[in-house]
Amino acid sequence: MNESKFKLDWLVLPLVGLALVLVFWQVSCATWARELPTPYKTWMASKDYVLKPFEKRGEMDQGILRFTWYSLVLVAKGYAIALIIGTPIGFFLGLSTTFTKAFDPIIQILRPVSPLAWLPLGLVLFLGAGKQASELGALFTIAVCSMWPTVLNTAVGVRAIPQDYLNVAKVLKLSRSKTLFKVLIPATLPYMFTGFRLSLGIAWLVIVAAEMLTGRPGVGGFLWQEYNSLIYEHIILCIITIGVVGFILDRLMSVIERRFKTA
Repeated sequence: MNESKFKLDWLVLPLVGLALVLVFWQVSCATWARELPTPYKTWMASKDYVLKPFEKRGEMDQGILRFTWYSLVLVAKGYAIALIIGTPIGFFLGLSTTFTKAFDPIIQILRPVSPLAWLPLGLVLFLGAGKQASELGALFTIAVCSMWPTVLNTAVGVRAIPQDYLNVAKVLKLSRSKTLFKVLIPATLPYMFTGFRLSLGIAWLVIVAAEMLTGRPGVGGFLWQEYNSLIYEHIILCIITIGVVGFILDRLMSVIERRFKTA
């Protein structure tokens, strides 16, 4: 009984959902969106990019997984910078009212700024880097845009720590470093991972905009090139790839979070 329910929940129902989406897509192509390529046409135009995912024919003519790899490498670098900078800021916000009063208004002003606004600033900041300017500008944009969930969720987690925990640390005369690693971080970890997951999702969203504007090889750069060439099938391929990779990244982060919770 449990096995059949598992198959229904994790195999049959998703396949039914996929089939309904394909039917809606096909109907749309035949009715109100006649310029939209059908699922079959999209597959025929994109199969070389899927079946030869790592082939390199030119800088902007490569397999879809090779493009994805370029994007993921840049995302990983920007995301790491976001966590390294954002996590300490979150702890300072949670622990110090003075720090909060001084910097929280600035954070709230900068947080809603679009990646499309940050990227030109990043390019200006690194003009002196020559050929590396576009990569550094993209890294700057990814880091700035993706660190806010980590900052805010970490701060909320620190503020939610029961005062009893801190009192025990004082009674035991723990040093600041031991209080941080034995009390603050373990108690804040669930909130931090919520921020990490949100930050990763934003980092993956930002890379598309960054590559589109800088023309770098990657999923976003390939999407923009195919849009300019009016090859709609490849645009759909890029959209599907972006969605699937984003889903996989979120699932991986969920697995890591569970590992830390059970450790």
